[in-house]
Amino acid sequence: MLYFVVTIALLLGLAVVAATGGQLMATGNGAGIGIGVCAEVLVGIALWFVWKTYRFGRDSQRLSRILEAENGLPVDELTRTPGGSIDRDSADAVFARRKAETEAAPEDWRSWFRLAVAYADARDTPRARKAMERAIRLQRENAAGAAAHSH
Repeated sequence: MLYFVVTIALLLGLAVVAATGGQLMATGNGAGIGIGVCAEVLVGIALWFVWKTYRFGRDSQRLSRILEAENGLPVDELTRTPGGSIDRDSADAVFARRKAETEAAPEDWRSWFRLAVAYADARDTPRARKAMERAIRLQRENAAGAAAHSH
């Protein structure tokens, strides 16, 4: 829910920037045109980023639903400190298992999904995202391959 509220606020802000950029370009002033063009380019980049982020979240949720239906979602087996934080040794042990599973089956999107969760638990967001992107790509390729073989 928070994602959608923030996205709506961002889109409204981008609409203001785009309108202002258009007004600046309409002045005919060289500096105004330059700033207006830059504003429009930034709006385009921001819209691309919002779309890419939305698509990543949607695709990640789709894989999660598939794994849930298969009873293949990773189980939270992490030990927590009294304050509720994940115990580092526990996260490292789970990560080592997930990494070994992924190395044993590098073309299995399910192992990449579970590795992404392990990276996220270890607070390594960039690697978690890359692993999830790989899971999404592999699942798409598997689905496309299965569709091609069914025809």
